[in-house]
Amino acid sequence: MHQELNTDQLTQVGALAWTWAAAILPRLVTALLILIAGIALANWAQRAVSRFLGRAQHLDPTVRPFLAAALRYALLVLVIVAALEQLGVQATSLLAVLGAAGLAIGLALQGTLSNIAAGLMLLWLRPFHVGEFIEVPSVAGVAGWVREIGLFVCQLETFDGLFLFVPNSALWNAPLKNHSRNLGRVLSLAVVVPATADRARARQALLDAATQDQRILKTPEPAVFIDNVSGGNLVLNLVCWTTPAGAGTVQRGIIERVERGLAALGPDFAASTVTRLVPPDTDPSRLMTSADG
Repeated sequence: MHQELNTDQLTQVGALAWTWAAAILPRLVTALLILIAGIALANWAQRAVSRFLGRAQHLDPTVRPFLAAALRYALLVLVIVAALEQLGVQATSLLAVLGAAGLAIGLALQGTLSNIAAGLMLLWLRPFHVGEFIEVPSVAGVAGWVREIGLFVCQLETFDGLFLFVPNSALWNAPLKNHSRNLGRVLSLAVVVPATADRARARQALLDAATQDQRILKTPEPAVFIDNVSGGNLVLNLVCWTTPAGAGTVQRGIIERVERGLAALGPDFAASTVTRLVPPDTDPSRLMTSADG
C-alpha cells in the first residue's frame, strides 16, 4: 500500500513537472530568442547609425559615437523588458524592481555614473572636438589628439602614437588645455649673443629669420626685444605667431635660421644659445603680443 502511494505521488509530481515545463519552456525559449535577436539588432543599429551619421556633413563628429552608443543601450533596455515580459514579469512590477535596482546600482557605481554625466557636459559645452589636441596638466601623461568621445570614456592618441583610454570625469573635473582651439600659437625664442654685438643688426637678423617662413603670421607681427644683459651676454627674445598645426615644424626651422642668420653677420654676432621658451600667462611679452592681435 505504501509503495503504491509513493508511485502515485511520483506520477503526480511528474505530471506537474511536465505541465510546468510545457507552460514555461516555450516562454523561456521565446525570451532567449528575443534576447539574442535584440542584442544582434542593437549592435547592427549602432553600426548602421554610425555609418549614417558619418555621411552627415552637418553633424559634428564629436557627437556621432555618443548618439550611436545611446541608441544601442536604449534598444538593449527594451529588449530586456520584452524578454522578461515573456517570462510573465509584469511591466509595472518590472519598473518598480528596476527603480529599486537603479538606486542600488547608482550608489554602487557612482564613479561610472559620474563619467556619463561628465560625457554629457563635455558634449554640451564642447571644450574640445574630435581631432583636437588636448592636455590635462594635473593628470600626468594625459595629452593627445581626441579620437572619440564616448558615453563613459574618451579615446586619445598621444603625439608618439600611443592609445589613451581616459574616463570622462578625469577630463571634466580638471583644468584642461586645448592646443588646437585658437587660431594662433605663440613661439618664443631666447637668443644669447655677445654683449658687444650691434643690437639693431642682431634684432633685424632675428626678424628676417621669422619673416622668411610663410607660416609665420603677419598679424600679430614678429617682435624682438632685449630680455636682459648679463655676464657679457645679450639675451634677445624673439616672439612670433603661427597656426597650431604648424607650430612644431615652424619652431624647428626658425631655430636653424636664427643661428645661420647671426653667424652670417660675423663672429661678434654668433649665438651661443638658442632656446625655445614657453612664456607663462603673466609674461608681459605674451600678453602684449596677444593684445596686439
